[in-house]
Amino acid sequence: MMHWIIAPVVLPALLAPFIVLAARYHIGIQRAVSVVGLLALIAITVGLAWQASDGSIVLYQLSDWAAPYGIVLVGDRLSTMMVFLTAVLALFVMLYAIGSGWDTRGHHFHALFQFQIMGIMGAFLTGDLFNLFVFFEVLLIASYGLMIHGGGNARLRAGVQYVLFNLIGSTLFLFALGSIYAETGTLNMADLASRIAQIGPESTVGIRVAAVLLILVFAIKAALVPLHFWLPASYAEAPAPIAALFAIMTKVGAYAIVRVYTLVFPPDLAVTAGLHEVWLLPAAIVSVAVGMIGVLAAKRLDRLVAFSVIGSMGMVMVAVALFTPEGIAAALYYTVHSTLAAACLFLVTDLVRTGRGDLALTAQPPMRGQAMTAGLFFAAAIAMAGLPPLSGFLGKLLVLDAAYNSTLVVWIWVIVLASSLIGVVGFARAGSILFWKSNSMTPTETIEDVTQPATLSYAAVAGLLALLVAHTVFAGQVHGYTTKIAAQLFAPAPYIATVLETPGKLSTPQEGH
Repeated sequence: MMHWIIAPVVLPALLAPFIVLAARYHIGIQRAVSVVGLLALIAITVGLAWQASDGSIVLYQLSDWAAPYGIVLVGDRLSTMMVFLTAVLALFVMLYAIGSGWDTRGHHFHALFQFQIMGIMGAFLTGDLFNLFVFFEVLLIASYGLMIHGGGNARLRAGVQYVLFNLIGSTLFLFALGSIYAETGTLNMADLASRIAQIGPESTVGIRVAAVLLILVFAIKAALVPLHFWLPASYAEAPAPIAALFAIMTKVGAYAIVRVYTLVFPPDLAVTAGLHEVWLLPAAIVSVAVGMIGVLAAKRLDRLVAFSVIGSMGMVMVAVALFTPEGIAAALYYTVHSTLAAACLFLVTDLVRTGRGDLALTAQPPMRGQAMTAGLFFAAAIAMAGLPPLSGFLGKLLVLDAAYNSTLVVWIWVIVLASSLIGVVGFARAGSILFWKSNSMTPTETIEDVTQPATLSYAAVAGLLALLVAHTVFAGQVHGYTTKIAAQLFAPAPYIATVLETPGKLSTPQEGH
């Protein structure tokens, strides 16, 4: 049994209490511990991704209790890719928080940040539905503390709304888990895959109810229309570095749908036949349209970026809802892109707030650091809108190509192309108001709260943009890898055999991959 797979969960879980107990009043030590911890986390996740790259599936049994009775963590291509993406994103977000001083505007920022990372990593690595629920709750608690960091009535209201919606999701999650356990006697995903496949058509009512409840829960986490109402206010009011980290949070919902509905409820399973194309795909298509219309209608830059996240998640879920290897491969490529692009835009939003004083989309005198901020906004907007040459354009092409055999192919193409045009107009409108029209105005007196953004803040955003460029340059290799991930997901026998310890099949690379 390889122990490194638990390190992405244990490391931040140990750093958080250390920061609280040993460095509570020493911000310099807190920053050093956080950055060093995230660098170590990147190194660990690189190793895990490398080990899983040949198709091997790594199993960790807590206290050496075998599944389905014990708690297990499972590392395959998909989960290791997502934990690596999380670690890289967290490092640049942390650098921005340090450079901008956001980590000094409230208590326990660094400890809560580590707990947040712990929850995200656990959600990606767990092989058990109940522990997925547990890590969701860790996410909820830590994210609420981070959301209200810095105080303010608007932030508190948004935080309460965020918690209420997610508590509804948690309640539905518990109902679903109860239904599944009552029908099968297990919550281990690999064991569920074996048992549900053996359920006869006369005993499927409880499982059908559980499958629908689970997809509702994960759709709430993914902010899929019509369950998206919590996101615009929550992300817009959250501190910018936290909103940037939350770019991976919606992907946890998408990941859960991909994992559960390829392993536990695969597309060819009669129990859940039609669930994906009848409900999930139309909701994803509408999400794309709603998100980009929100971009065009937004009156504040933070709201604009929040709605762009809804649109990008809709694009991811369109590809996921196809439930074909081509669709999942396209969804995973676009997931990496949209995570980095959304994080960039949230951080650029804070650069605008810092140099301008507010985020209203109205013409005002030039802001501090306007040239650099404008350049970063231009690049991030191109990425999120899906214009060439960046990876958003390639990702949308992959999604459209994967949709050829869908019965809703015409709707997918029309909505995706039309919403892309609307998104371009919305971002162009915002950019022209913020940066172009301001050049024709005479500077006024300096506002007390307006300062020049820090160099480290610019460097963090530039680092994320550099990753987007790399994601574009190496698009062939990345898409090739996501194709292998999709192939592994649609051939779950090695995963099931490894988790349930079928003799002779432990940690076996898939042939041909």
